[in-house]
Formats: sequence, C-alpha cells, structure tokens
Amino acid sequence: MKNFLAIDTSSKYMTVLAAKDGKTFVSYIPDCAMRHSVLLMGEIDKVLSEAELSLNDCDFFSAVVGAGSFTGIRIGISTIKGFCLAAGKPSLPVTSFAVAAYNAIDGERPLCLVDALHGNCYACGFDENKKIAYPPAYISFEEAKRLAKEERYTLRSAESFSDKGEKIMQSDPAEGLLRAVSALSRDERNFGPLNALYIRKSQAEENSSAGRGGTP
Repeated sequence: MKNFLAIDTSSKYMTVLAAKDGKTFVSYIPDCAMRHSVLLMGEIDKVLSEAELSLNDCDFFSAVVGAGSFTGIRIGISTIKGFCLAAGKPSLPVTSFAVAAYNAIDGERPLCLVDALHGNCYACGFDENKKIAYPPAYISFEEAKRLAKEERYTLRSAESFSDKGEKIMQSDPAEGLLRAVSALSRDERNFGPLNALYIRKSQAEENSSAGRGGTP
C-alpha cells in the first residue's frame, strides 16, 4: 500500500485518514456541527503525527469531492489541493458514493444515497464490481426506492439518513474511505484534478436563477 493522506468533509461527519507502510491511522468525528474549517487542520496534524508521516512522505493525497455539503466539499478540496501543490504529489478524487459503495458485500448492487433533505437525495448506483451503473442524479427518495426494487439495488449511505421509513444499510465512512482510496489508487487513470461533484445548483444559485436574489 502506498503512503497517503485522505480526508472526507462532505457531510456532517469528518474523516481524516493516513496510511503508512500498510498501517492506517484514523480520526473520525461523527458530527462536527459543520465546523470542518475549524477542526480539520488539527485532526490532520494529529493523524500525521500518529503515523509519523510527513507531507513529503505521502505518495498522493485524496479528498471526497461530493456529493454533499457545498461548503464542506470546498474545504476538503482546497486543503488537499494545497498539500498537492506544496509536496508536488498527485491527487485522487473520491466520491461520497464510492465511500458508501466500498462497504458493500460481495455480490451486492448498492444504490448509494446522500441526503438532500425535503424528501430528496443524491443517488448513484454501482454494479457488483463497483462500476457505476446508474450515474449520479438528484432524485426523490420515492424514486430511489423504486430503482432499488426494480434494479435489485441495496440502499446504502455513509451518513445517517433522515428517512426512517425505509431500510438503508449504514456504511462505515472511515472504512469505506480507506477501501475506496486503496482500490482506486491502484489505477493511475483515477488520479486527476479535484473537481467538486455538484449534482445540482447551490441554494444561492437557485435563488438567483429564480430572481430571488443571492450570489450568482
């Protein structure tokens, strides 16, 4: 396994993961009350110290690029971009859907969800080999349930989902991040720019488009 630092600030939780010489060191905060910008650097310093890993020792850096919190995604991407620039190392983008999907058991077809509130979600379906079968989309939870039934998907999420009326398999965010980064980093084609995965416009953009003000 290569040495790396990976972070996930796309949800209310926060994961910071360092890997060195096959050993992993993790900081996981279940609910940081959207204080990612305040807590992130301290947790990175702690994990790197525990791993006795410097930025220059990392072979690459990784960040979860969405879908999820607009602000959280930007914080994670900008932080990892800074590390890549400072150390001259490549970046590996990982989606929040992959974090959930890589917790799936063998033979499972996960439809991975991110809660978009108000009965809606961001969804992405994977086949048994972790290949995307249903591209990322913004859909209603009712549509997600229909897809799960018709396409034999298992509903999965790395976060606590607001809809309690349907069984959604809870994926471990830290374990999912480790598995996703470890698997995706084996293929050089998965490395590249950290571009935010925004499946729909931000609320400010939607308000602006509808003539209700906000930042364009």
